[in-house]
This record gives sequence, structure tokens and C-alpha cells, in this order.
Amino acid sequence: MESRDPLPRILLVEDDAISQAYFTAVLEALPATIEVAATRAAALDRARALRHDLWLIDLTLPDGSGNELLDQLQRQWPQPPPALAHTADADRSVRSQALQAGFREVLVKPLAARELVTAVRDALAEGMDLPDWDNDAAARALNGDPANVKALRELFLAELPEARREVVDAMDRGDNGAVRARLHRLQAGCGLVGASRLGAAVEQLRRSPGSRDALERFVEAASALLG
Repeated sequence: MESRDPLPRILLVEDDAISQAYFTAVLEALPATIEVAATRAAALDRARALRHDLWLIDLTLPDGSGNELLDQLQRQWPQPPPALAHTADADRSVRSQALQAGFREVLVKPLAARELVTAVRDALAEGMDLPDWDNDAAARALNGDPANVKALRELFLAELPEARREVVDAMDRGDNGAVRARLHRLQAGCGLVGASRLGAAVEQLRRSPGSRDALERFVEAASALLG
């Protein structure tokens, strides 16, 4: 049986060396394990060897298009992971064709690190099961001090029911500004205490504050922590 990397595995398909270095540096800090392929053929080889949690594909490659590659990858994996496209071409028709091909989102380069991380986190949250508590992430955030982790988690859990209620009430009122403001405060705490699943749900709801599906994921993730 294939052993799983504890970190999400991302297949980055990009032929430009500078872009490869930038994407890799940003995404390894998630943290994630990044595998790089510069061509369509190399990407197919990497994907045959193991399953990835996300495909991040350039739409223009030396030996074909990203849309063609996605089609081949999806045939290779009947239950494919989510796929994001990236391109320097901001033409609407390019975006439309990529979405029709099956990409979840089209990212236009040059791409800010925050935009890249947000898109990847959202895609990973839908494509894989994140842990309720990421102890390694909490340890990194709090200098490896178990006492600090324990104390902050207790405080976080004490405040979470009220935060959940405020978010749900703001959604019911249709007050997207209040939803985003409360989630902004909550997101920082998720990162500190390693509430990975809730953090991903918070980020998704911040991006789509009117989405009932995103709200449901948020409530489920919060309830899982509260027991």
C-alpha cells in the first residue's frame, strides 16, 4: 500500500524556472509537498507514480495545452483531485475554456502570494480531509511550547460558540460585512491553535459570505471541535 505524505501533495505544472521557484516557495510555506513538472509528458509521468491532492497547471506548455493535460489526467484518475489553472493571459475566452475543461478556478499571473495561497487552500479543503487539530502547525506557530498550545486552545474553544453564533446570525441578516469581520478575527486564532479544518472553512466562507454551503462547512467544522 502507498504510504501517504502527512502534508498535501501538489503537482505544479510550470515550464518557467522563475515561476516554478515562486510557486514552490509560496506553497511550501502552507505547508505542502510540491512536485514540479515542466511539460505535459513529465506531468503525466509524475501523476502515474502517485496520487496528488491538487493539480496546479499552466495553460500553455511546451508540448501542449493545460486543458489537454487536464483531460488526460482525469482519464488517468477516475476520481480526480481538484485542479487550478494559471496563465498570463487575462482574456475571458481563455478563462471560459479552462473552466469548461474542468478547472476549478483560473489564476492570472503575476499572482500575489495571498491570492495563490487562498485559492489553493480552498481547493484543498474541498478535495481532501483536513484534520480538526494540526498539532505540528500549532507547535510551529507557538515555538513548540505544549503549555502555550494547550492554554490557547482552551481559550479558543471557550470563545468559539459565541463566534459561531455571531457568524450564523450575520448570515441570517444578510450582513456580509459583519460575516467577513468576524471571520477575520477567527481566522488568526485558527492558525495559532492549528484548527486546520475550521481555518479552511473560515477562509472559504470569507471568500463567499453568502454561500449556504460554505456556512454549513463552517458550522460542521466548528461543531467537530466543540464536540
